[in-house]
Amino acid sequence: MFFQTKAAQQGYTLSADQTRAIAAMDRETAHLFAGQPSRSLYLHGPVGRGKSWLLDGFSRRCHLPRNSACTSTIFTRLHQGMFQHRAQDDALAVTLDELLAGCRVLCFDEFHVHDIGDAMLISRLFKALFQRGVLVLVTSNYAPEGLLPNPLYHERFKPVIDLIAARMDVLEVSSPEDFRSLPQAHGQQRFTRGHYVWPGTPVQREALGLPAPDAPEHSLTVGNRQLKCRGHQARTIAFTFGDLCEQLTAVMDYLLLCQDYDHWIIDGLPHLADCPIAVQQRFINLVDVLYDRDKQLTLIGEPSLAQAMSGQAIDLARTASRLGQLQQVAPQPAPEALS
Repeated sequence: MFFQTKAAQQGYTLSADQTRAIAAMDRETAHLFAGQPSRSLYLHGPVGRGKSWLLDGFSRRCHLPRNSACTSTIFTRLHQGMFQHRAQDDALAVTLDELLAGCRVLCFDEFHVHDIGDAMLISRLFKALFQRGVLVLVTSNYAPEGLLPNPLYHERFKPVIDLIAARMDVLEVSSPEDFRSLPQAHGQQRFTRGHYVWPGTPVQREALGLPAPDAPEHSLTVGNRQLKCRGHQARTIAFTFGDLCEQLTAVMDYLLLCQDYDHWIIDGLPHLADCPIAVQQRFINLVDVLYDRDKQLTLIGEPSLAQAMSGQAIDLARTASRLGQLQQVAPQPAPEALS
């Protein structure tokens, strides 16, 4: 009754797919508590269908010591550990031993794989999890066979897809509507303090106290690298889209900056369809990091958000859904002239 009560309190009705997923989580949790072998779960479906909501409810209800990670976080922790233990014969094995010490449940939200290097890490990670008998709960916008869709690398990831099929119950979680778009979802959303400002005119920027996109560049030390920003004060930092996405920035840079800054201003969002795929992917990664860490975002662009978010990158639907939670500050119509 936990999920039914939680859904009713928030004004939702559980879908048939959600009910099936809840029953599977209940079954495997009971096996885990009883010391019996359990099958991990892979929940997939379109954005906004309640997959992350189910995962969050599971972790709250079970009160289990757990590790929880988004895709960007787990890759970062693996890379950090491998660098720290680079003198070891198998730095990844040492890193996995540290990461999974005492772990009984791993909740892995928003799972996606696009890079062949990360794919090889995921292969070792999943094998280590299953060997240790860890209950793994995964949510994803991709069915397992859709992971690492790049045809140049997909076949090399096939053993992991086969491993998921062998060791996990794969369940689709879908419904006719995007729950994030419903009015009652507003209280559970992130980015609720954020804004999307369009078009980014000098008047609008000045009214909101935002720096101009051509403001002088400032050099910013991030880890061992130097990045550009347009200014920072207290817990607020301002960038242009080009500063973060058209340069060779990485998820690690965004994670390190999140330690020091809570309000991010990003100016100059273009039509993403006009940008190279690598630039689109950096923007997707950036939004994932800011969203997962519940940062305040002020995003400024010339086009409307719907126009800006058309592009070829595979995960843009998830990014568009998340950015759709921003309060959109659109241009106001000019007052009619007095006769």
